Amino acid sequence: MSSAVPGHGYSPHAMSGGSTITLIVPLRNEQRSFEALRRSIESQTHPPDKVIFVDAGSTDRTLGLARASCVGKHGWDVIDAGPATPGRARNVGIEAATTDWVALTDAGIVLDRHWLDRLERFVAADPTVDIVYGSYEPAPTSWFTECAALVYVTPTSLGAVGPVRDHSIASCLLRRQLWERAGGFPDLRAAEDRIFMRRVTTLGARVGASPEATVQWQLQPTVATTFRRFRTYSRVNALAGEQHHWHYRVRRIYVMALTFVALARLTDRRWIMVLLFGALLRAARGSWKRRDGRSPLWVLHPGRLVATAGITGVVDAGTFVGWLEATAEMWRR
Repeated sequence: MSSAVPGHGYSPHAMSGGSTITLIVPLRNEQRSFEALRRSIESQTHPPDKVIFVDAGSTDRTLGLARASCVGKHGWDVIDAGPATPGRARNVGIEAATTDWVALTDAGIVLDRHWLDRLERFVAADPTVDIVYGSYEPAPTSWFTECAALVYVTPTSLGAVGPVRDHSIASCLLRRQLWERAGGFPDLRAAEDRIFMRRVTTLGARVGASPEATVQWQLQPTVATTFRRFRTYSRVNALAGEQHHWHYRVRRIYVMALTFVALARLTDRRWIMVLLFGALLRAARGSWKRRDGRSPLWVLHPGRLVATAGITGVVDAGTFVGWLEATAEMWRR
């Protein structure tokens, strides 16, 4: 895999060969977030030529909202895919697309108004590229989501074009041909994006990064929804054989914790204090990695440390419950 960096002197909105772009958006029970997504698509400085919403079995008003949003809009369409995973929903949408290029994002996201324009400009600057990844930022709406971002949103790292996050399918533009070569997305509820990106790497596709093409990711707003989301992610990741990317690291942490629990029971109860210190240290370490230039005092804020430690525990609980469910399911098979 190679990376490309855009040059100068390209024409705005000019794609190689005059290609058009279809934006594919899978949806499922997103009635609360859909309007914000719709408005962000409509406000693009260079909007997609076509938009396909793929409803994956919504039981709320999402399908109706999506259909209403397409009325009077040329090139906008909705596909009712029935109960479907995000992987299959993306495949259904891309299969229906007739353009050479497809842009991908997700529900629960708001696009920066220059998002697609910047991805397209990258391709215009380097027509040999096969896929361009934009970036994403958390959109904290409360104290809880601000602390949650410090727990599980990937921190930025310094890349060739500045601070970047890891690649995300929810912010990308790719050739439809590349999707075909990769065999599409796995029919999974989670991990389908990571597996697809690994396939792209194996194929030797030419990859570009445009970190200024950003989307805003709305995080889970409560303890209960956070637990349910990570429980689902964990179960599906484990069923897909992806434990080495996540589960094993969490397991090592708790194996070490059990050592101190045993010491507390067998010798001195004060060993429990090591566990509490370790939880706060883990929270501080996560906040430090994601501080984005903030001061050490910000990282060491007592309320923030306690909150992030608590949310970390919720994520870990979801991880283990989902893992156990996956293990039980595999045994039943």
